[in-house]
Amino acid sequence: MAIEWAGSTPELLLALDRAATGTLRAQLEDALRDAICTGRLKAGERLPSSRELARQLGVSRGLVQECYGRLNAEGFLCARTGSATRVAPVRVARDEPAPAPRPAASRLRVDFAAGVPDLASFPRGDWSWAQREVARTVPNEALGYGDPRGCEDLRDVLAGHLRRVRAALAEPEDVVVCGGFAQGLAIVLHVLARRGVRRVAFEDPGYGDGATMAAAARAGIEAVPVPVDGLGLDVDALDASGARAVVVTPAHQWPTGVVLAPERRRALADWACERDGVVVEDDYDAEFRYDREPVGSVQGLAPGRVIALGTVSKSLAPAVRLGWILCPPALTRAVAEEKRLADRGSPVLDQLALAALIESGRYGRHLRRMRPVYAARRAALVAALAEHAPSVRLTGLAAGFHAVAHLPAGTAERRVVAGARRRSVGLYGMSTYRASGAAEPPCLVLGFGDLTETAVRDGIRDVGDLLES
Repeated sequence: MAIEWAGSTPELLLALDRAATGTLRAQLEDALRDAICTGRLKAGERLPSSRELARQLGVSRGLVQECYGRLNAEGFLCARTGSATRVAPVRVARDEPAPAPRPAASRLRVDFAAGVPDLASFPRGDWSWAQREVARTVPNEALGYGDPRGCEDLRDVLAGHLRRVRAALAEPEDVVVCGGFAQGLAIVLHVLARRGVRRVAFEDPGYGDGATMAAAARAGIEAVPVPVDGLGLDVDALDASGARAVVVTPAHQWPTGVVLAPERRRALADWACERDGVVVEDDYDAEFRYDREPVGSVQGLAPGRVIALGTVSKSLAPAVRLGWILCPPALTRAVAEEKRLADRGSPVLDQLALAALIESGRYGRHLRRMRPVYAARRAALVAALAEHAPSVRLTGLAAGFHAVAHLPAGTAERRVVAGARRRSVGLYGMSTYRASGAAEPPCLVLGFGDLTETAVRDGIRDVGDLLES
């Protein structure tokens, strides 16, 4: 992103030795050549004006102008009348071998990657409005480090949002703002480890990127898989696992898409109370639902035993890097202290912008606008599979923006994935989400959040024969 300097000039650290035998101009020329050849100054970078560099170095402006003119003639610099002097676009190497060319990354025409929202629909105008409002009205005292739990304005707005939309029992003093789900989970696991938790259960299939299991390992906690079936997490298997904590996605299980059944929800709350356990609830995409009634959070059933993690990575964009931890009151102080030690708190101005977005109603308006968009893409996926691969069954469609495609028995899941990639279509097997890595039964996790309806139809058309094989 090229941004023009607004009436100012960049600084440049150069040293001149007035006790040396060489002239100051020769020293300056050599220093600039060396900075360019070694890559310290990159092609296109703006240099200080001759007047400003002369002031910084304590030399005459004419000396700097002569130096710039010489390097311009040698091809190191380029300058136009009325424009800044910049490093020439061709980098000159000295004795270094030319770097080996990087292999070109294969670009997928259609990528059914799951967990990615429609990035093009990020509400840029509303976010810009919120940032301007914050910059205009923020009091000076709010620009310090502040409460490690986060800005009071955002915590108050989030608590109200979670009470209204997720039926959570939320108070602002028990909300800790964090940098998204990954940081929130890491903080929670470290707190649990210090309180004697040595084993944490994860849903199987579940998180497939390895980062979640690695977070447990870094906290010194053993991660154990617990199976998921058509009713959600198997609570009996959880009880038999010996874990004292469990991470669950009850509203829309990742990645199968099943909803934790009411009897399992009650059993999970009972398990936590009877076993002195902790439930970590990942509420990652419950905002987007289609053909079922809203499902409240498990936290509302057992607020003293459930830590609820939320984020705007799916509702807005991952780049916002803001989330929250709704803590049981007994854990709030420990979680806030862990957050303080991690980074002293999340960015204040972004927190206030998110608070303004929610409080003004613009956040809710964005969610309402996106629900029919994702619903239309879901419908396009259903129709495309019915036309090009009718033997493939889809599940997990009630919410979110991914679905599970159940391939015909005997299909080689990994072969389908590899064959689709050769056709520049990204497909992703369920095997990557299973703790065992097993490819049976063969399934695909199909994300449609960041694809247009046309792309969904084209992608399925191009691999329909592979899905039917």
